[in-house]
Amino acid sequence: MHMTKAETQDAVLYSTAQVAEKAGVHRDTLLRWLRDGKVPEPKRDVRGWRVFTEMEAVAIANRLHVGGQADGPTTQDFGFLQGISRLQELDWDFLNAKTDYLTHGLHPYPAKYIPQIPNALIQELSSVEETVADIFCGSGTTLVEALTLKRHAVGIDANPLACLISEAKTTRPVASDEALLRSLVDRAQSMAETLATVDSDSLFREPHFISLAPRPHDDSLLAWFDAPVVEELAEVLSWCDALPTQTSRTLALAAFSAIVVAVSKQDSDTRYVRRDKNLKAGDTFKRFARSLDSAVRGVIEFAKLVEPRFNCRVLNTSVLNCPDIGVIDAVVCSPPYPNAWSYHLYHRTRMLWLGMNQSKFKVEEIGSHRKYSRKQPTAEKILTFRVEMATLFEWLSLHLRAGRYAAFVIGDSIIDGKLVSNADILAEVADSFGFREVARINRNIQATKKAFNPKIGKIKQEQILILQNRKVY
Repeated sequence: MHMTKAETQDAVLYSTAQVAEKAGVHRDTLLRWLRDGKVPEPKRDVRGWRVFTEMEAVAIANRLHVGGQADGPTTQDFGFLQGISRLQELDWDFLNAKTDYLTHGLHPYPAKYIPQIPNALIQELSSVEETVADIFCGSGTTLVEALTLKRHAVGIDANPLACLISEAKTTRPVASDEALLRSLVDRAQSMAETLATVDSDSLFREPHFISLAPRPHDDSLLAWFDAPVVEELAEVLSWCDALPTQTSRTLALAAFSAIVVAVSKQDSDTRYVRRDKNLKAGDTFKRFARSLDSAVRGVIEFAKLVEPRFNCRVLNTSVLNCPDIGVIDAVVCSPPYPNAWSYHLYHRTRMLWLGMNQSKFKVEEIGSHRKYSRKQPTAEKILTFRVEMATLFEWLSLHLRAGRYAAFVIGDSIIDGKLVSNADILAEVADSFGFREVARINRNIQATKKAFNPKIGKIKQEQILILQNRKVY
């Protein structure tokens, strides 16, 4: 295939000898790689001579410098480089895209990214049967997409609730699960109908009107719920805990967690203020029935689509603990924006109802708004985030395969009244541990898709930072 005049006019082109020099090999070696198919044949100019684009030349040189492989770069290396080029041309706004398919709508989660983002990155930065990791997995969006794209998945998060949601969204039910969960849906609907016929004034005069299911004793928790809601939530939770299989319990508990804020006095998942919601007797049962029914339908559809040979591991630990996850082939994640969210606060009522250690997560949470907004000298500074990211990249350099890519979707933060580019910080810190920035793509955030605390800054754009691990083993 020959290049046209238009293609050669503005392009930076390299001859075979120049590429060989750039790669540090003899010209005859490069010719051998071309004959053996180690390097894809480039186009030829009007004279019939091989001409390499700058991207092709860099790919050959980088592969040698990264892995030190004597047999040269592979066709796969060029495939990833071409994939990055395609990513740079993609329209990342994804206007009007459906985002709640499969299990993606199973549980609300503040500031989660839409599934189209990890889907595109996974397709271009990894291959079928490889392992994709999300080291800040949140509600499991990346994990779901990786499995549907025929990849293995690994998720890490310090938030135990995030891990529960991720496990629920990626679960494959066992044979008995559907019947068990459908029975629970029917039970909740039946209870809602029964309570609708009872005099609400006398409904909860007697303690444990419904059953002897354990009730929480945390006054700070109970203050966020009306007494009838506490009774109904406790009853539902006892049903979930009594399910006989781990997969059914995981899904039921996630469906339970999904309604906790909606039936509380907390305004919403993103507003930690009180609001009277005028709930009626049975409303909590009714909401749980809808939540679980939707979850069951989602996981059944998901299980039909994902082949059993692809597995997902979810680790409930901080990435700063440097967990041993083995070798991974790609990373696709959205790390915390310093000073943007306090997940331990927004998920507090859910975590306490589920018996999770909310205090431990509060300490471990990276980027927490509460930590950065303190008035005392103990308030976190941007140096804190740099140090945390240094620990992350030192660890990641040992687990991400040499020459492979990590994509970070992140926006700016406002710290001490100043705008801070988190993408710049990631790139600078990563460079110290053998990572090279290969692309940075801007995307607009749809207000309805990813919300941020307005007191911290109305972030309208974020960056997709793609780094290559150039560490030589």
